[in-house]
Amino acid sequence: MKGKGPTQNTFKKAKIREAIDGWLFSLPFVISALVFFIGPLIVAFLLSFKQYSFLDGSILDAEWVGFSNYIRAFKDPVFRKALLNTTIYAIGVVPTQLVIALALALVVNSKIKGKTFFRTAYYIPTITSTVAVAIMFMFLFKSDGVLNKFLGLFGVNPYTWYDNIYLALPLIMLMAIWSSIGLYMIIFLAGLQDIPDSLYEAASIDGASKWQQLIYITIPMLKPTIFFNLVVSLIGAYQIFDQAYVISDGNGGPLNSTMTVVLYLYKMGFDEFDMGYACAIGFILFVIIFILTLIQKKFFGEETKM
Repeated sequence: MKGKGPTQNTFKKAKIREAIDGWLFSLPFVISALVFFIGPLIVAFLLSFKQYSFLDGSILDAEWVGFSNYIRAFKDPVFRKALLNTTIYAIGVVPTQLVIALALALVVNSKIKGKTFFRTAYYIPTITSTVAVAIMFMFLFKSDGVLNKFLGLFGVNPYTWYDNIYLALPLIMLMAIWSSIGLYMIIFLAGLQDIPDSLYEAASIDGASKWQQLIYITIPMLKPTIFFNLVVSLIGAYQIFDQAYVISDGNGGPLNSTMTVVLYLYKMGFDEFDMGYACAIGFILFVIIFILTLIQKKFFGEETKM
């Protein structure tokens, strides 16, 4: 037993050294998370209960107003309009882009010629700057843009599409769908390639049609992928900012028809310097996204567990 003492001490020292090395390797991430994520999150949460502006000086001296900022948000007609616009945007964009992305994934996963080209072509808009895409769509739909010049060939007078309160938001939705389907297509494609070919072969032997294979094999096997894409897409939809900012020149016009929750948060925080109210809007948005994610998780149930 005495001979085991030095060995045990050496083993303990090695374990301690291993633990220290592990913490040292993870320290940069821990510090980054504290400085750039956890710390600002805590400060923002505290600010949501205060009346604070960047011009007021120290955060500690800001007036504590309790839930006033949250109550104000739900009484604010502009915030309610922004929340309605964002919800309409999400309802229109999320299912549309996922259905199109799945259809494209099925196409590029088939044995068609040139599928590598199509995969690249469909994915390119995803890696293009959102601001560049927004400017391109503004060029297409402005009064002297490509669409109006094309319609002019048929005698149609030029029209300022983004100045119409009923068309501005749908055009932004169209832009978002076009620019993002490539990302979800690639994820669906990865899910499709994980489905064993033997399932389709067995179904073909049993006489199942392509449609039946899609309904009873592809869709059920893709449920975890669909859930992932749905959550990511919904979060992205509720966080829409840059497209609305560029198209409306930062004011959410015309008549707040393109005002979104994040754009309004930005305006309150960095235009009006009402940071406490902006933080409250941010946490309201967080709660909405969290609840919607839980609902989706409940809907997909056990199928999402790997």
